[in-house]
Amino acid sequence: MATLQQFKTTEKSWWCPGCGDFGVLAAMQKALVAVGAEPSTTAIVAGIGCSGKLGNYINSYNIHATHGRTLPAALGIKLANRDLLVLAAGGDGDAYAIGMGHFMHALRRNVNVTYIVMDNHVYGLTKGQTSPTSESGFQTKTTPKGSIDRPVHPLMLAVSAGATFVAQGFSSWQPQLAKLIQMGIEHPGFSLINVISPCVTYNKVNTYDWYKKTLANLDDDPSYDPSSRTTALARLDETDELITGLIYREPSEPYEALLPGFRKTPLVEQDWHVDQATWDKMLANFD
Repeated sequence: MATLQQFKTTEKSWWCPGCGDFGVLAAMQKALVAVGAEPSTTAIVAGIGCSGKLGNYINSYNIHATHGRTLPAALGIKLANRDLLVLAAGGDGDAYAIGMGHFMHALRRNVNVTYIVMDNHVYGLTKGQTSPTSESGFQTKTTPKGSIDRPVHPLMLAVSAGATFVAQGFSSWQPQLAKLIQMGIEHPGFSLINVISPCVTYNKVNTYDWYKKTLANLDDDPSYDPSSRTTALARLDETDELITGLIYREPSEPYEALLPGFRKTPLVEQDWHVDQATWDKMLANFD
């Protein structure tokens, strides 16, 4: 069984000191150890933005996808090799802007991939513009008088669109976040873990201190029922999604288990040899 150290690399991070993504990285590595994963059977697909470098800091297979295309790559890897543990990672811009179309269809298809979104309500890599989750009135270099757009509510969107596992963590609350990622990995289907990951450089509103005073922890409410879609939507609405914990989970079978004729053997291990007679017959169709 791999140790925490075996899931680390020697590459030096270029994140700003205090970036919430450090906490997300640590929680992911702890979760991988907790589920008994091995670097040789783990794949990380990360998108563009500050969060896109995350895969470089985890010792595993790693693909740095183009902007918004994290999920197609991750889903393709999982369908090609069901033996791999596949994690997708991105930011709120990568996931909920250019990648929104892929996000919606990933929810309904329910391929067994865990998607970890680092949500800081701002575009950090490009020096501080509004993101899809920025609140109305948020002031940036490109919206000096405040944003007039309404924010995307990714958790309500995911629950209402048919997601089978939805959770939210906070990068400062390591034990809970690592546990949520572990639960997402163990869930048989598509798992969304939205992580509040503050940007200390370009977002001076949604800070660590602000979140610590504002967030409600579902773990502190024993009456909350995460198996009820209605309850989940109501709680998200009344708290404006400012909660952490397991928000919604339902029993499910992943897409790959329901696909007719889909072989369990990974593509790389299948026999793709075609004898000459079969090959000639195939070519004859194009005469």
